[in-house]
Amino acid sequence: MKVLTVVGARPQFVKAAMVARALAARGIEEVILHTGQHYDEDMSGRFFSELGIPEPWRNLGVGSGSHGVQTGQMLAGIEQAILEARPDRVLVYGDTNSTLAGALAAVKLHVPIDHVEAGLRSYNRAMPEEINRVVTDAVAHLLLCPTAAAVEALAREGRDAASGVRRVGDVMFDAILAFRGRPADLPPDVAAIAARPFALVTCHRAENTDRPERLAGILDGLHRVARDLPVLLPIHPRTRAVMANAGVVAPGGVHLVDPVSYFQMVALLGRASLVLTDSGGLQKEAFFAAVPCVTLRDETEWTELVDAGWNVLAGADAMRIAAAARSLLDGRPMPPRPDDLYGDGHAAERIVDELVAACQAPDSGPRPH
Repeated sequence: MKVLTVVGARPQFVKAAMVARALAARGIEEVILHTGQHYDEDMSGRFFSELGIPEPWRNLGVGSGSHGVQTGQMLAGIEQAILEARPDRVLVYGDTNSTLAGALAAVKLHVPIDHVEAGLRSYNRAMPEEINRVVTDAVAHLLLCPTAAAVEALAREGRDAASGVRRVGDVMFDAILAFRGRPADLPPDVAAIAARPFALVTCHRAENTDRPERLAGILDGLHRVARDLPVLLPIHPRTRAVMANAGVVAPGGVHLVDPVSYFQMVALLGRASLVLTDSGGLQKEAFFAAVPCVTLRDETEWTELVDAGWNVLAGADAMRIAAAARSLLDGRPMPPRPDDLYGDGHAAERIVDELVAACQAPDSGPRPH
């Protein structure tokens, strides 16, 4: 059995690290194709070495560009890679352009696609990520769901176990359990802020960075939060470029620092009093670290965190952001954390079990929908 894994963005590297370990433990050959979607060394190269992921078999080096240009270049490169590698299955993660391109290339070559983090829905079709995951799920052979909510979302779309839906748990929870406690040296400027109570922020989604009024609202909201505690913002290259082009500077109390490594981020989560983010992955990681979260979006695919009281949706409105932060920092105890939302830390092994079973099944090709 041979698996071609398509990755391109920082969260996918973390997930792929766990599955790569599980594949290797079973003696399954894996070739990793890096699309180059995240190409900055701080966002890509250091993650492979830090997480112990095998070097990519090929890096397409696509880099930045419009959605059409980026996805089209990836599609051509992945198609050629599949023809050369001749994998039994193609494994994709999440909701990026790399995910979509990998799924489209594979289905047109009649190679089964398996989608890790299937079934997530924000129900906002204006988000590129929503289109990516909906289309990927539509052509996937195995829909490897992290949560019961994801399984339920697919059921509403007419997909069930007979059509490849499996609840396996969340590989990011696997990663937190595997890497928690590993030492991470923080840069001096970051360590100085993290030495006292602080809020940890990330902001990179196109819906926020490509719309000046939303970015301005978020920065104003962070300024208001900073009246209560310092705000630490490891800044994504996209956000830095947008701010520089617009002549926008960080407001008082908001400290911009370079991107941090995965282990540094885990260490910061262990010290933070609050997380504010538009990242789907960090919403979960905050929950894993028992840190309340304000989501800088109008909806989230991780609805179970909102239901559990650990996540508050605030969008890009400065007043809502500040009010949500204060409501989570007012000293009242947080609700009990449900312990069964994201599995038991063995999602990667279950994913490999499902891949092996599907490959051995009499009908192991793409499923008709």
